[in-house]
Amino acid sequence: MARKSLREMSGIANTIARSGGAQPERPPKASAPALGALQGSLASIREIDPNLMDDWGPVDRLEEFTAVNVEDDDESFERLKSSIREGGQQVPILVRRSKVAEGRFEAIYGRRRLKACRELGIKVRANVHDIDDATALLAKGLENAARRNLSFYEKARFAEAIQNAGHDGATVRQVLNLSASGQSHLTKVTQNVPVKIGDLIGAAPKSGRPRWTELAELFLSGKLTERTALDILAKIRATSNSDERLESLIKEATKRGAKNSRETREITPIEGVTIKAGRATLSLSVKKSGANAEFATWLESNLAEIIKQSYAEFTDVNSVDDN
Repeated sequence: MARKSLREMSGIANTIARSGGAQPERPPKASAPALGALQGSLASIREIDPNLMDDWGPVDRLEEFTAVNVEDDDESFERLKSSIREGGQQVPILVRRSKVAEGRFEAIYGRRRLKACRELGIKVRANVHDIDDATALLAKGLENAARRNLSFYEKARFAEAIQNAGHDGATVRQVLNLSASGQSHLTKVTQNVPVKIGDLIGAAPKSGRPRWTELAELFLSGKLTERTALDILAKIRATSNSDERLESLIKEATKRGAKNSRETREITPIEGVTIKAGRATLSLSVKKSGANAEFATWLESNLAEIIKQSYAEFTDVNSVDDN
């Protein structure tokens, strides 16, 4: 799929800004005619049976209704439902007609409002537009930015989803309001923290970049593996919220790493080659005799360049910019 920049599709921002509601939103400065059909969005608002709605698209929020912090999320949702019960649904959700089932719709954003209307047994006010997947994905991102901040990890996962849908880094940065270094920090987490582990931890709304970067470093350095992380998470009490799960995992992995670092570990990746890792040093020895004599000679001539290239790759992946 060809990559698209946000500038080509920024008309969706005006749609979100004009979709009604008590909280005014400021649309991005960029404008383009690509989504001109959405500019008259108020004329497309309909009241639809919630049971005709299906969820669409990549997950942008983790544990959306199961709660990262149970009491807070329950109270927030109950307040939303009470507000709709007493004053009606002020802000429409965005939907499109289903591509697979006649008479059904796909919810692009507004799932909490949809759930509230479903539980209240009333029709949901929906802005209906036949938009493609790329535009729908950007609409979801822009609505998130306007309504409620995503946690650091949710941003990382959503940024990854945007790129997986075929968009470039510039689009990710504009949708999530990121700098280039900010995007790099998100990418470092998604590239090194296994998805299964992230799912088990959750959104961790109170934990920002430092803690998630520390977890990514543990995986990157080999001090933590997916299997070990799964074992640690399985032992954490069930009532722990996602911030507590993240903290407990980092603490236990760091403790285990410190314990292992006091011992000298020896690895033999191939015959005649030995790597020794201790608390203060890392050494490599290669026998210059036997089956690997020629390899030892070649390595002696090329080792300096190999280390330089490896270091360049390391610094590129682990660059730190706190601005």
